[in-house]
Amino acid sequence: MDQVNLPDYNQIKVSKYRDKVGIIKQVAAQIEKDFYQFGFEVRFSGNPDEAYDELFSQIIEHVAYMLSQDYHRLILLLYQIDLSEKEILKNELKYPNVDKQQLLSELIIQRELKKVLIRNYFKENPDKL
Repeated sequence: MDQVNLPDYNQIKVSKYRDKVGIIKQVAAQIEKDFYQFGFEVRFSGNPDEAYDELFSQIIEHVAYMLSQDYHRLILLLYQIDLSEKEILKNELKYPNVDKQQLLSELIIQRELKKVLIRNYFKENPDKL
């Protein structure tokens, strides 16, 4: 079996994609879908210039609520998003002065972006499946 050489999405920077409207809309849709499954509304206005701040402010509000009131649902959401405990712990050690809700919100956006990029990669390269 041939080894698939995926692009390295581990060192992804969200800022690199802030001007890519199609990607932004896909990420927003993915975030909306994942949060909706757990009873949280996240809405994207469609303005790509405000996308990050708009999504981040809604995500952090939901994450803060779950951290204090519904930790089990947060764990389920993170599992759905495919954000591993190992990744979270690694980033908590790397950024010890960042509030947990800020860190988790950033990691959620980054993970959702990775999911969109990987999905698009395989759509454009179906022979790599």
